[in-house]
Amino acid sequence: MTRRPVRPDAVLVQAVIAGALSFAHLHDLAEAAGQTGWKAWAYPVSVDLLLVAAWHRLRALRDSGEPARSAWSWFAVALAASLGANVATAGLLDLGDVPDWLRIVVAGWPALAFLGGTLLVHRPTPPSEPTPEPEPSPEPLPMVEREPEPEPEAPTVPALSAAPAPVTAPPALVTHARKIAADHRARTGSDIDAETLRSRLGVPHPLAEAIAAQLA
Repeated sequence: MTRRPVRPDAVLVQAVIAGALSFAHLHDLAEAAGQTGWKAWAYPVSVDLLLVAAWHRLRALRDSGEPARSAWSWFAVALAASLGANVATAGLLDLGDVPDWLRIVVAGWPALAFLGGTLLVHRPTPPSEPTPEPEPSPEPLPMVEREPEPEPEAPTVPALSAAPAPVTAPPALVTHARKIAADHRARTGSDIDAETLRSRLGVPHPLAEAIAAQLA
């Protein structure tokens, strides 16, 4: 099996770089707002997961034709958190002395992200359509007695004709047959039968039997 050469995808490389930078900015902002240790690393994961979950739900709702306002709202919240962290760490904010309102926003983010993720996953179930009642079956039609059809008459078989008239052999043929019979008796010592006589004379079987009967 031939392996395809691995080619770097420019779009994928760009996405990895952008994601890493955004991840680092969110971590730095959370750490500056008083969230130290593993908590600072959990903030960028929470923001990115909410962003991906909102985008996934948005596409699913659009494909099914359902309203997507809720998914758009949570997508905007996650995007604002990610974009705000990137802008705040660009030198516009003193990370050594962050304002109190930013500490409040960072501290309240876990509850907001949990609410958004829960609402995105557990969407309300649409009301089920009422089951249509079965239609009443039509009343049976009264039975109508049909007159019996006349039986077809048996075809008339023509009467068999009487037995065929006996076959009469010409006298000359009988004389010739006597010579053949005499020759057969002289050679074999027995009377000639109808089958042998037929083959010697070359006549039909009924005619041979009639000649044999006259020779008896």
